[in-house]
Amino acid sequence: MQPNMKQSVLHLFVIPTMNKILLAALSLTVLSPITSYANDNDLHYNVINIQAEAEREVSNDLMHAVLYVEKSHKQPAQLANDINELLNQATHAAKKYPQVKIKTGAQSTYPIYDADNRKLKEWRGRSEIRLESADFKASSQLISELQQYLQTSSIHFSVSDQKRKQVENELMMEASQNFQQRAKTMAKAWNKASYQLVSLNINTNNYSYAAAMPRVAMMKASADSVTEQNVAAGDSKMSVSASGAIQLQ
Repeated sequence: MQPNMKQSVLHLFVIPTMNKILLAALSLTVLSPITSYANDNDLHYNVINIQAEAEREVSNDLMHAVLYVEKSHKQPAQLANDINELLNQATHAAKKYPQVKIKTGAQSTYPIYDADNRKLKEWRGRSEIRLESADFKASSQLISELQQYLQTSSIHFSVSDQKRKQVENELMMEASQNFQQRAKTMAKAWNKASYQLVSLNINTNNYSYAAAMPRVAMMKASADSVTEQNVAAGDSKMSVSASGAIQLQ
């Protein structure tokens, strides 16, 4: 009988303990959704979406230029040699202007056929170089030199990364302040004493490059040089928007 008595005592001890654990778990299961639902449901009242912006015209401080050489020859090797000589000459000329960054652009070589599109007439090649500088004077002088044997494809202007980040930070402050002002206005309009911020998104919009074709300055040029160009950089528009939700209280 002793083994049976020990078994009975152990059985009586475990059952209440299991009941307490199950009861506690059941209580958590029932209460947690109710609490979560109450918190989520609070955000469904007096919530208003607001958007505010801040924008500014910013002077472009970077000049970009693309120049190219395009030639034809019956022999592709000779064609490549002719083009490379001109590009090397351009690179050498750019060394006199350390303020101007120069890099190789797109290059292509393709065949030219006759009218019947059957017989190969020659090969045509095109290569580009790209210039970038914050020194407009130096860039204009270099372009004038290169135009003796290269053609200008495009000239445009932009805001440098350093200046862009600085202006963006300032615009983010302005957009945030404008958002707060609108939030206060909405609270006043709805006769509420205050508001609480629910969410806020800050977006820095892409600014467009201000394309500006150069204006030729009326300067006296020598017989073996091209007239230097006087450029107008123009402005770019930068903007930052602040959008989010507030809860009136």
